[in-house]
Amino acid sequence: MFVADDPAFIADPYPVFAELRSKGEVHWHEGLGQFIAVSHAAAGAVLRHRSLGRIWTDATPVEQFASFNLLHRNSLLENEPPAHTRLRKRVSSAFVRGHVQRLRPTVEALAARLVGTLADEIAAHGEADLLDRVAQPLPVAVIAELLGVPEDMGPRLVGWSNQIVKMYEYGLPEDRRREAEGAAEAFAGYLRELAGERARRPGDDLLSHLVAAELTGDEVVATGVLLLMAGHEATVNVIGNGTTALLTHREQWERLVTDPGLVESATEELIRFDSPLQLFERTATADVEIAGQRVAKGQKIAALLGAAARDPEVFTAPDTFDIGRFPNPHLGFGAGIHYCLGAPLARIEIAAALAALRERLPGLCLAREPERRPEFVIRGLRTLPVTTG
Repeated sequence: MFVADDPAFIADPYPVFAELRSKGEVHWHEGLGQFIAVSHAAAGAVLRHRSLGRIWTDATPVEQFASFNLLHRNSLLENEPPAHTRLRKRVSSAFVRGHVQRLRPTVEALAARLVGTLADEIAAHGEADLLDRVAQPLPVAVIAELLGVPEDMGPRLVGWSNQIVKMYEYGLPEDRRREAEGAAEAFAGYLRELAGERARRPGDDLLSHLVAAELTGDEVVATGVLLLMAGHEATVNVIGNGTTALLTHREQWERLVTDPGLVESATEELIRFDSPLQLFERTATADVEIAGQRVAKGQKIAALLGAAARDPEVFTAPDTFDIGRFPNPHLGFGAGIHYCLGAPLARIEIAAALAALRERLPGLCLAREPERRPEFVIRGLRTLPVTTG
């Protein structure tokens, strides 16, 4: 069984997942203290089963994690019906006011501008970090625009998000846990103040609509933080992991440069091939059977999304990176009632980044080996140095 913080495993978990799938669809992982579903069918069943829920358990000691716990207790991601139904309905109604589609031209223009900056830095210095110049600023600027947050707050939002999501990893050191609570307190305080301003002077932004959507103050803050963290962390890591895959599979990059019609299918393959979210937990609210394995009430089981994405029962040549792959029924955005609300926006952002990169920098290549972050659950890079050939 894999060790979640083993550097060799983090570097390439997919052979380990393949070995596990060959031995069964569900396994008990002693280190994680839960079952893990490694096949596409079993992972999909975990995500969709109504007796497997997102049941929030406070980080402890509770008195030391007041802000972190408050954000998650009031998050639609960490609640089940009826609370989830009410929260998702309110948030969805704000989304469908046209916020996402109205952002498409803005996202495309922003991606083009950021890639232009990347190109200028490469021209001036010989290389640049694609994470710093494109992958990081694009999604946070979009979410900031969506919520009505000032653009100059972007770097601070990224810092808070990066610190908070570290809490989703296993065996996190105590100093990182304290940093996550500090970031949660600062983020919640900032959004609470901003929501108060929107209550007094509403605008046409999503935060104003959330304030008017009959949510409590804590729910407005938790939703704003969730949208930023989920939207930023997933998109930056798809762009980072996916661009690395493109540049290390040169023939696929050349296909994309030659055929702009592949941008849409390439977006899906980037999500599938190296999943930015590797594991998603559920807790049994009643005795459940998944792929023949009994999961007793109160036990946890996780869908290993990266393993499901390489299942040969669903994907032909699953370890092959193919930007024209179709169909591509990956589980990268989840499934069931917790399916990612921001999936349409994430797809727009990833496609815009790919389109801008292929058009402005057709000779893009790695300057040297990217540096991977040492975490398992949220899979991403620390640096992505690129140049042009």
